[in-house]
Amino acid sequence: MKQSVVITAALPGEATRILSRKYEVTSHPTEPPRSEDELITILAEADGAITLLTDPLSRRVLSSNPNLRVIGNYAVGVNNIDLEAARELGIVVTHTPGVLTDATADLTLALLLAINRRLLEGDRLVRNGEFRFWDPLMLLGASLQGKRLGIVGMGRIGSAVARRALAFGMEVVYHSRSSRDLGFPADRLELDDLLRTSDFVSIHTPLTPETHHLIDRQALALMKRDACIVNTSRGPVIDEKALAETLENGTIRGAALDVYEEEPEVEVRLLGLDNVILLPHLGSATVEARTEMARTVAEDVTAVLEGGRPRFPVLSPDGSPEPGELEENQ
Repeated sequence: MKQSVVITAALPGEATRILSRKYEVTSHPTEPPRSEDELITILAEADGAITLLTDPLSRRVLSSNPNLRVIGNYAVGVNNIDLEAARELGIVVTHTPGVLTDATADLTLALLLAINRRLLEGDRLVRNGEFRFWDPLMLLGASLQGKRLGIVGMGRIGSAVARRALAFGMEVVYHSRSSRDLGFPADRLELDDLLRTSDFVSIHTPLTPETHHLIDRQALALMKRDACIVNTSRGPVIDEKALAETLENGTIRGAALDVYEEEPEVEVRLLGLDNVILLPHLGSATVEARTEMARTVAEDVTAVLEGGRPRFPVLSPDGSPEPGELEENQ
């Protein structure tokens, strides 16, 4: 009897094509976040699974599916998976580091440019029929050249953002747990100093107990009044209610978000503000990145089911964590 692999969402065809060569593949349509009970049902009898960041792979879910040997999470982050339970149950966990680095870095720069140059405000003005003549004072933004970009979390994506920012003539500083040999000019600062001195702040840290609400009301109060913040990592790194209050009060100039604290729900006060850009988690949304993500998880699931070692484990086949793989997120 063939081994069984369950895919919890509609992915680019590459994943199904690779897996169908050897396994019985069940691919479910993409739906709103599933409950634990729903996951227990659809993973019944599965030997391998390809899952989304929205799938709550708790201890209860994992222990209810004793055949499960490998989970390929279709993301860099794995904060939806109880890794300790997976280790105890002997389940290998893999993910997609590096695959979506350029796509997410590109989007980060797009958001930085859009919020800085007030592009969405301009688009609305034209669509509403309010652009009647050229005005020297209309929707003035600011130049990026010479401005300081503070990067919180200098992993793969943070580094890719830094290189792009340097090409725009920006100064880059960063905050991380330790100094890094980056290969480009960037000073490491304590978080408070980064927030106080940066014209733009870009978040690229994983979601952990330590980074939950890392950017809270107190942190936002440290920022320059004309500063902007961009988040393409994980929503709960920023206290969304505090951010809404900060933007309403004009304590900072603007924000651009691709992720949310209670995704897909968004803090309602953000929806009515002109100085915030809100995207539906598009960080990796290029054909190239999403296709490569599918190929990566499919090949790693295959490797484990065939008794081999995956390329991108979060938990190795022996249950030990892989160092350095969670220093970034998307």
